[in-house]
Amino acid sequence: MDTAWPLVSIVTPSYNQGKFLEATIRSVLSQDYPRLEYIIVDGGSTDNSLEIIRKYADQLAWWVSEADRGQTDAINKGFAHAHGEIFAWLNSDDTYEPGAVRAAVEYLLRHPEIGMVYGDANFIDEQGRVIGKFDARPTDYRRLRRGYVHIPQQAAFFRAALWHQVGPLDPSFYFAMDYDLWVRIAARAPIAYVPQTWANFRLHLQGKTLVADDRCWPEMLRVHFREGGSMFSVIVAKYLIRRAIAPFWNWRRRQRILRAARTFSG
Repeated sequence: MDTAWPLVSIVTPSYNQGKFLEATIRSVLSQDYPRLEYIIVDGGSTDNSLEIIRKYADQLAWWVSEADRGQTDAINKGFAHAHGEIFAWLNSDDTYEPGAVRAAVEYLLRHPEIGMVYGDANFIDEQGRVIGKFDARPTDYRRLRRGYVHIPQQAAFFRAALWHQVGPLDPSFYFAMDYDLWVRIAARAPIAYVPQTWANFRLHLQGKTLVADDRCWPEMLRVHFREGGSMFSVIVAKYLIRRAIAPFWNWRRRQRILRAARTFSG
């Protein structure tokens, strides 16, 4: 193992995602990066998740399967057992693209002032087929505070030192815990966007993005007001617009998934 490279700790929170979990695990363990610490935190799954985790247990730094308080709690638990200099988490229905970890680390090594780096992500369907592209763009603290996020969580890597300053994730957040973390990181260090595809964001009808999307923007507003934001601000206006069009927005996402399924099956 080449100790010249920084250790990267990746956490996968999981609960009853056996249908997708092995693809997630394989996408991490097949990375061409010499120093990976991979941690899986399972919430006490009742499907075949434990069978899959045990299959790869000898390649994991740590894993557990026990009841928890949900995804945010699982991520915090995972990072509490992490020793890396760079952190990331990959949900159990998402995957990395080959070379993603190495590319992110190389960028952070070349730019020591950057606190977090993120790339592009594909949207994929249940079978892993590309059905679209996440609208990733450059952003910063000011734009994040205005609701211009454009960060695919699956493709984000950040310095552990910043996590130890601003973490852990707020367990009261169900959906926007990543946005909350990005704001706290960006308040302390620049963040950077690299236009390379590093991850795949799986859209499926049981995914949180579709099932509970209405919880995202109210949680983002909690961050806004905590940071001293006003009612008369861009992010509040965006929330009101988003709330009005949310049914149509989610209908479009569902149609994208169903259309992709019909296209590939036909």
